Amino acid sequence: MTNSMKRRLFLRSSLAASAVGAAVGAGILTPQAVLAAWNKEAFAAKEIPDALKALLGSDSTEATDEIKIKAPDIAENGAVVPVTVSTGMSEVQSIAIIASANPVPLIASFDLGGNAEGFVSTRIKMGKTGDVVAVVKSGGKLYSNRKGVKVTIGGCGG
Repeated sequence: MTNSMKRRLFLRSSLAASAVGAAVGAGILTPQAVLAAWNKEAFAAKEIPDALKALLGSDSTEATDEIKIKAPDIAENGAVVPVTVSTGMSEVQSIAIIASANPVPLIASFDLGGNAEGFVSTRIKMGKTGDVVAVVKSGGKLYSNRKGVKVTIGGCGG
């Protein structure tokens, strides 16, 4: 890369950073407007039913095999457990991931757009052996499925 190209890249990056800084300083761009909404009550709940009620309005789910959970049978390190949730259901509004044995079980919640495919993939922390539970809101109803994961080294302080 030549010096003039490096200089251009530096100038372009500096201009972008200063524009964002000016927008934040002027109050045009606020963290609350940029970041996703945080449901503190749901993510602080110690019990799964309480978390589901706070997050989705109900803790009543219907078990179904239409929700596929891809996670390892044995997680060697509970600090990094890859989890993929997919479903072919129509009208999927949200997908929540729960680690049943964690002190705070609700791990993640994804709100999906109208034409989005029912698919999410992430890495979660699991403190000890337990079930990974996926809760899908589709057509105004809640559906769930679970998969057991054995954790050999805990990731939540264990």
